[in-house]
Amino acid sequence: MSTYSYIIFCLFLLISCNQEGQDLDEINAVLDNQVSSWNKGDLKVYMQGYWNDESLVFTGGKSISKGWKTTLDRYQKSYASKEEMGRLSFNDLNIELLSSESAYSTGEWRLIRISDTLEGRFTLIWRRINNKWCIIADHSS
Repeated sequence: MSTYSYIIFCLFLLISCNQEGQDLDEINAVLDNQVSSWNKGDLKVYMQGYWNDESLVFTGGKSISKGWKTTLDRYQKSYASKEEMGRLSFNDLNIELLSSESAYSTGEWRLIRISDTLEGRFTLIWRRINNKWCIIADHSS
């Protein structure tokens, strides 16, 4: 490998690593915003992390919902008040970039409420759409 080719290769690696770090930071920022907005009782802002499209898939419990509005309605029905929403946290997060346009993440969700604590696991499928990372599929149990 010539010196010139080696320099170009090293620059490519630096740019690629920097982009991967930026993508991970952007996905983490979406998750942080979801936790923050949930804990403020703002489901509409929480839902900004999801793809606003009828193809969004949410699997939870024994059912599958399709569509952003359907998912929002499901959340609003299940968590009708700030007390029912409790305090959300995400733990044990792992984010894997599959390409510059797709990723998946796994983790644990925990919801602490006055009357109880709920917790489970999730897998999220991410896609970069219009230069923004958004969840296109959510499986939470």
